[in-house]
Amino acid sequence: MSEANTVLPWRSDVIQDFARSELFERTFQEGMDLVEETAGYLDGSGRQESKSLSRNAALAYASESMRLTTRLMQVASWLLVQRAVREGDMAPTAACEDRYRLAAEDVCRNAETPAEGLPIGLLSLLDRSERLYERVRHLDRRMYVEVENAAPHPVLSQLDRLKTALGGF
Repeated sequence: MSEANTVLPWRSDVIQDFARSELFERTFQEGMDLVEETAGYLDGSGRQESKSLSRNAALAYASESMRLTTRLMQVASWLLVQRAVREGDMAPTAACEDRYRLAAEDVCRNAETPAEGLPIGLLSLLDRSERLYERVRHLDRRMYVEVENAAPHPVLSQLDRLKTALGGF
């Protein structure tokens, strides 16, 4: 772990609190359901729909389905790390390592509108996965990246001082 990623004690608490939260549970379930739904679509009706596309639309379908699977694999990987923290299989400090951050942002974040002629099923999955990716990206930045140089919240600092002074309550 790099020096920039030194984990402050309050940050470990934030990571563990998130991993045990209802927000994590809902996000984890949504992510895993979307992975399963996407796999079913791409192996089933999506495969059939792609056979009837024009050449340009078929190329766009291949490109967008790869973007979709990359995006979902990044999200699923991140969520599984958070679950490992929740279950005690990984220390919050280990979860802070760069290798557990979201990657492939240039592929996962698409500013372009998907090509015309793509099946509605694929378009729906692209939209839902993009929204989920952006939420997880926001969580990742807030929990791991943006706080690297930030001081802990003043109230938390005062509570830590009180705990120390009172022998931990």
